[in-house]
Amino acid sequence: MNSGRKNITATAKDVAKMAGVSASTVSRVINNDVRISSVTKANVLRCVKILDYKVNNIARSLKTKHTYTIGFIAPEISEEFFMRIAKGAEGILQKNGYSLIICNANDNLKDETDRIHLLQEKQVDGVIIIPSTNEGKNYQILRNAGIPVVLADRLVNNFEANTVLVDNINGTYAAIEHIINLGVKRIGFIGGKETLSIAQERFEGYKRAHKDYNIPIDKELIKFGDFHIDSGYQLMKESLSMDNPPQHLFISNYYMHVGAVKYLIEKEVKKPFSVGISSFDDMQLSALLGHASVTVSQPIIEIGETAANLLLKRIKEKGAKVPFQTTRLKTKLIYYQTY
Repeated sequence: MNSGRKNITATAKDVAKMAGVSASTVSRVINNDVRISSVTKANVLRCVKILDYKVNNIARSLKTKHTYTIGFIAPEISEEFFMRIAKGAEGILQKNGYSLIICNANDNLKDETDRIHLLQEKQVDGVIIIPSTNEGKNYQILRNAGIPVVLADRLVNNFEANTVLVDNINGTYAAIEHIINLGVKRIGFIGGKETLSIAQERFEGYKRAHKDYNIPIDKELIKFGDFHIDSGYQLMKESLSMDNPPQHLFISNYYMHVGAVKYLIEKEVKKPFSVGISSFDDMQLSALLGHASVTVSQPIIEIGETAANLLLKRIKEKGAKVPFQTTRLKTKLIYYQTY
């Protein structure tokens, strides 16, 4: 065999022969067996590259009873936030020999349940879910099929699982505290879908900051939408139409922030702004919105990476009665301009 030429029909035996090891050792290297030394692993992977050896995933699945695929269900795959979580998860999964199947739940329970059934039929080894609602009974479908589940970004009712969240309460608290320390007392709140845990937690941070600084909350300043652009647009319009509008608005996510600024631009509300803005989510274009004084930044990629690592651990522990855990990642404030 010419070791300098690629062989598109190379087998594990060909790799083993070139590397001077057994076919079982090649298999262990491909499956990231920790018992294989780094020297042997490097040698085998070098030969894999030379021969352009491709793993027969169907044969591997039949032998190991794993498909080496992971499902990822997001409320809306067109949104950058969810796909950055997916990117973080995929980076970890690829390193461990897994592929990611991304599914769109269209932000509703029926479509989310349909995607769960699809992934069950695909016999995926595990699923990462960013819940579309606060209801988790449909996730039991996966558990009944023996498929591990990890939740990201949001909590649900009626289903326990390993969950990766950020510290929504303290992140929001820090932003509101910053605004209060600037001398602002009349602070409005634009929240997302009230039934979702992230909307509830961010509102809790808003309330705690007001309580700790002995500032009464005017209920007219509190408005809830659905985390989408149109909602931010409408709620900004309502806020500025009040007889006594807020001095400052805290907006609970990036997309409502975009909608709010869209309204300001269309109505030609320019500097000095009639209302200050702070928001949750520091996205790639947040700095370009031009109407924010401070945003709460989430470690979005890390959410996906942590979820993937937890899921891989669950897959290895399959069948073991290991307690579920909730991981809370820290946020930080990003300052764009003074108020």
